[in-house]
Amino acid sequence: MRRRLAIVAATVCSVLLFSICTAAGTSAAGSAPPAGLMGIWGTAEVVPGTAALNSGGAAAVTAMSCASPGDCSAGGSYRDGSFHIQVFVVGQSNGTWGMAEEVPGTAALNKGGSAQVTSVSCASVGNCSAGGDYTDGSFRNQAFVVGQSNGTWGMAEEVPGTAALNKGGSAQVTSVSCASVGNCSAGGFYLNNSGHAQAFVVSETGGTWGMAEEVPGTVALNKGGTAQVASVSCASVGNCSAGGSYRDGSGHMQAFDVAETNGTWGNAKEVPGIAALNTGGAAQLTSVSCASVGSCSAGGDYLDGSGHAQAFAVTETNGTWGNAKRVPGTAALNTGGAAQLTSVSCASVGNCSAGGFYRDAFGNIEAFVVRQTNGTWGNAKEVPGTAALNTGGDAAIAAVSCASAGNCGAGGVYTDSSHHRQAFVVSEANGTWGAAREVPGTAALNTGGNAEIISVSCAAAGKCSAGGRYEDGASHRQAFVVSET
Repeated sequence: MRRRLAIVAATVCSVLLFSICTAAGTSAAGSAPPAGLMGIWGTAEVVPGTAALNSGGAAAVTAMSCASPGDCSAGGSYRDGSFHIQVFVVGQSNGTWGMAEEVPGTAALNKGGSAQVTSVSCASVGNCSAGGDYTDGSFRNQAFVVGQSNGTWGMAEEVPGTAALNKGGSAQVTSVSCASVGNCSAGGFYLNNSGHAQAFVVSETGGTWGMAEEVPGTVALNKGGTAQVASVSCASVGNCSAGGSYRDGSGHMQAFDVAETNGTWGNAKEVPGIAALNTGGAAQLTSVSCASVGSCSAGGDYLDGSGHAQAFAVTETNGTWGNAKRVPGTAALNTGGAAQLTSVSCASVGNCSAGGFYRDAFGNIEAFVVRQTNGTWGNAKEVPGTAALNTGGDAAIAAVSCASAGNCGAGGVYTDSSHHRQAFVVSEANGTWGAAREVPGTAALNTGGNAEIISVSCAAAGKCSAGGRYEDGASHRQAFVVSET
């Protein structure tokens, strides 16, 4: 089995053993709809081309990014006839999904037969970058990046510089963000020759990836040897923010943020205010989104002094991060003590939406959404409609994406009364969240009872796309996509 960083995920994600613990959404700019307009989700479809690829029956869409309505790129994984896990990319043009293809170049890289796409970011239609990991012929996990130019995917390559860093043989790109065509930043983790997990960042300039580097400042922070970048967001070329987690000298997991300014990464620092919150010693920053340079919002989770996992949010204004705070409203919701903010998306400065999950007094896991308006976070609330859907008591938001302030899409998973896992989508229009609904079409597809939305991307208000996986009647996991119009 391939090695994966558990980090603080073991604290919260043990409650929910599925992809929401690592998934993240993407955001894009767009215009607000007329009052009351909310998109209508179409019918989910199996990713075209995966029937031929996924002969081993284990496929999923794990990342998606839409540059304009009906024009998206997505990536994921499948299991071939030799039971090797391979990676694919697929594009949507004018609302129609094309045929999935194995990521070019990974046949030569992925000799160990276990790869995944973790993140996709599109700067314009047909011009995207993606990243993930693969297993080489020595069964060591390596990080890769791959670019799409004018609709054609190039050859995947090991992230430059990681060969020297990843002596312990466990590396992965966890997040990619592109500010313009050929100008992106990415982050992830690697294992050094002492077996310690370290966080790295790497930047692409003019279509060429530079050399990965250990996140500056983490040498001093990560005394316990378990660090990773979880999320990256770029507001303009060479101006990005990233965040993640590290283990301090006392063995406690802490959350960090780090900024890239004019192409140079500064020193990582502990998220302000988290020291006072994280008295239980298990914090992580899971998602960051930047609306403009120096104006970002982020969130994650921490462990309080009673050993309860709580969700936090933190905001950067004019280049300075404020103090992290417990997500407003979760004190009343999270009486069972297991909450996490999983995804945040900012459409304009101080105007963001986010989502995650919490555990109620009955031990049920419920999904929540929360909105920031003009820099102030409102109260979190249970996702409308999920009370009726989630009768099995296990729900979460996996991804949120906002096209404009108050106009967002989100998706995730819930458990029905038969204890089958179902995928849901929910839309926000003019600041009001509608009722969540089972993804249209998945009732017919998901006869094996194991579906979820993993990634969502909104290119314009009321026009989002999403992807994930379901289980068919033969217990094979299949990848699906669905779009809102």
